[in-house]
Amino acid sequence: MKSKRQEERALASLQALYAMGYFRTPEPVMTGCHCCPKTERDLLLPERGQTEKGTGKPRPVLYGALAAGALAAVVAAGWMVFSPSPLLHRQVASATPQVTEPALPAERPVRGRVMDAETSIALRGASVWAGSEELRTDEDGRFKTGPLRPRAPFLVKRPGYDVRRLTAETEEVQVALTPRVVRAAYLTYFGVADKSIRERVLDLVDRTELNAVVIDVKGDRGMIPYRTQVALALEAGAQGPVMIKDFEGFIAALKARGIYTVARIVTFKDNVLAQHRPDLAIIDTRTGKPWIDNEKLAWVDPFREEVWDYDIAIAREAVGKGFDEIQFDYVRFPTDGKLSAARYSQANNSQTRLPAIVAFLAKARRELGPTGAFLGVDVFGYTAFNDNDTDVGQRLEELSAHVDYICPMVYPSGYHLGIPGVRNPVAQPYEIVKESVRLTRKRSAAAVVVRPWLQDFRDYAFDKRIFGIPEIKAQLRGAKDGGAVGYMLWNPKNDYTGAALPPKTIATAKAAP
Repeated sequence: MKSKRQEERALASLQALYAMGYFRTPEPVMTGCHCCPKTERDLLLPERGQTEKGTGKPRPVLYGALAAGALAAVVAAGWMVFSPSPLLHRQVASATPQVTEPALPAERPVRGRVMDAETSIALRGASVWAGSEELRTDEDGRFKTGPLRPRAPFLVKRPGYDVRRLTAETEEVQVALTPRVVRAAYLTYFGVADKSIRERVLDLVDRTELNAVVIDVKGDRGMIPYRTQVALALEAGAQGPVMIKDFEGFIAALKARGIYTVARIVTFKDNVLAQHRPDLAIIDTRTGKPWIDNEKLAWVDPFREEVWDYDIAIAREAVGKGFDEIQFDYVRFPTDGKLSAARYSQANNSQTRLPAIVAFLAKARRELGPTGAFLGVDVFGYTAFNDNDTDVGQRLEELSAHVDYICPMVYPSGYHLGIPGVRNPVAQPYEIVKESVRLTRKRSAAAVVVRPWLQDFRDYAFDKRIFGIPEIKAQLRGAKDGGAVGYMLWNPKNDYTGAALPPKTIATAKAAP
């Protein structure tokens, strides 16, 4: 069966033959007398009863010539269609309109320079994501992507600035990033669902220099406060008792108010998943059941890649709901409980812990980076002073290479051994915070922003003092003087000391430094 293209070629060839006169009908040529004219056609076709002389049969000579000519024309047409002769193809093609398919646009790299929108200073170490590929700007803020199709999307981001989403329209671009310094209050799993608590915190954001909230997306017990579509979370029963029906609308309302949103995900401390999937849990060698810490909560095994995938899936869903940043907490091995009874899928030692935590963060960055969301990680304050992994798998040099924000928990109450030159941390909160932030910055990757957690709750380790206005103001100064870019306040009851915070101004409303 001929294809449509072959039929079109045959038709075009026949049209060309017609144009050359193969099938033209002869014009009448008058012969004989005026009273009975005959054409050449009449001469070609024998009249009824007219026979070849001496045979009694019709005369076939002219008739046969006509048939032979027609046959030859058809054969010639077919030969011209299928002939490899360039000359004949050109003859046929000259009588046929040619349709030229448009050429696909060529892919080309995009070059650019990234700078601060307010100072025009070049930004070194900014991330440029084109698909799944991440590039870093050089010391002059310049970058060059791989080949991109016209109008292909790519994004540019750097911690401490807003994300820019662009398309490949030209070969050279100038990208100006607007500074954003995040100053946040924390909303717990239960606090975000309680209207009075939530409004109290958001009112504080409206009145003070705060411009962000950190919200539990997977809390300390492994629960998620909205209807999740992550299959393993549904199987494990990670829904409820809190359930915010229109969570996307809630996040959209925060963004409409200019509030930056951070999704806190408690990672390896996950009682729900550990009880549902003991094969993913740290196991107690005494009972054969999931191991529990001093809070009677089970942990999952940080070596298990399926656990990594679970938390990354929850993070990806949170980004889809509108969060600006993912912050992983408890990205470490446990520190309390009967540690000697804890069994892992691999040996737990100083050579294995850190690579496991780093591999998880590296995978999270690869998968979440193209979404445009920033990535942060909470670490112990003591990691700034310890050369080892603090026995939990955290060392700043390695972790900071895979995140945008390092968030040390510099609560003075957490420094039970003090630091060099400070024996009573709660009596010297400024010194504790400043030195911790300074050392964290010194040991972290150049493009990483240090944004600490500050203490806004009663001391639990020393003299049980209330952390009030003086202590919180001292921490704010310490964070700034140590080189932090922003801060986050922690209070497990979501009850913050608003009087210690500077009031809202035009500058802080725009989240400028």
